[in-house]
Amino acid sequence: MITRLRAIATQWTAAVPVLAVVLLAFTWGRDLPGVVVAVVTLVLAGAVLAAVHHAEVIAHRVGEPFGSLVLAVAVTIIEVALIVTLMADGGDKSATLARDTVFAAVMITCNGIIGLCLLVGALRHRVAVFQSEGTGAALATVATLATLSLVLPTFTTSKQGPEFSTAQLTFAALASLVLYGLFVTTQTVRHREYFLPITRKGEVIDSEDDAGPTTRAAMFSIGLLALALIGVVGLAKGVSPTIESGVENAGMPHAVVGVIIALLVLLPETIAAVRATRRDRVQTSLNLALGSAMASIGLTIPAVAVASVWLSGPLVLGLGPTHMVLLALTVIVGTLTVVPGRATLLQGGVHLVLFAAYLELAVTP
Repeated sequence: MITRLRAIATQWTAAVPVLAVVLLAFTWGRDLPGVVVAVVTLVLAGAVLAAVHHAEVIAHRVGEPFGSLVLAVAVTIIEVALIVTLMADGGDKSATLARDTVFAAVMITCNGIIGLCLLVGALRHRVAVFQSEGTGAALATVATLATLSLVLPTFTTSKQGPEFSTAQLTFAALASLVLYGLFVTTQTVRHREYFLPITRKGEVIDSEDDAGPTTRAAMFSIGLLALALIGVVGLAKGVSPTIESGVENAGMPHAVVGVIIALLVLLPETIAAVRATRRDRVQTSLNLALGSAMASIGLTIPAVAVASVWLSGPLVLGLGPTHMVLLALTVIVGTLTVVPGRATLLQGGVHLVLFAAYLELAVTP
């Protein structure tokens, strides 16, 4: 019976990514009626679950921290493509889309995903344990990238408004790439052991007990993961006009569109992170969350810097006072959470309250 259920799961996780890409080809660039939007949403949800499945197969094959890195980078690359596409189509109203989506990704990962994982870990295992060395390095990199790319533009004077000048934007893009490259090298080569999950006694878990998938199965999952992610982001773009009209009709700020896009794109990582926490692999969950935040900034800012060459509208990156306060509080609370290497229900709840405050202020600024 178990073998049969696994076979059924394998079949649908292989079929849904292909279906998502086919549906994307038929709906791309078209106005979708309500019935089609409903179908697209269902396929989008299936593609998210399929992406999580194939990401876990790949992670099991290559091990940590490479597995979480694969999913974070794959999702972010396609997220960047979505942001640039929407900016090219949206005109002046999309001037803040990159900022809103990147900041939403930071708040979702650093408060939403981390808070949820710490809460689940503490509920299931009383205390969530992880390595403070690796997690602290990741949080420091995220804080630096966010400050350089999203806070400084508010205070620079070379260009009017919360925007970078060309030279400043070039520096921010290069600094983002350098810092992200240094972190990946540290995570996968120089100090890989800092990013591996640990036991209750603090012993590093370098491999799983059960046999991993074959190389052929992992390669198959890589291809299907790519299809699933393309389907997720492409279909999300297809329903984005419906999202935008819904946000506008509800009288909410346009920045909410960036929040919804980030929530959709980061859904695969959220599910994968919670599943890792349920297996008492909290470090893997934190790798996913902070790695996604880092990749969102480290890859998006260089991409929009290059895209700004041909995009006619302004590129607003600077955060407002409210969001800067939330970012500062997130960094402070995150630091206090990471330093002990252990977290309880309280830490998870604090992060989730910060995330709820961000959502509330996004809807009613």
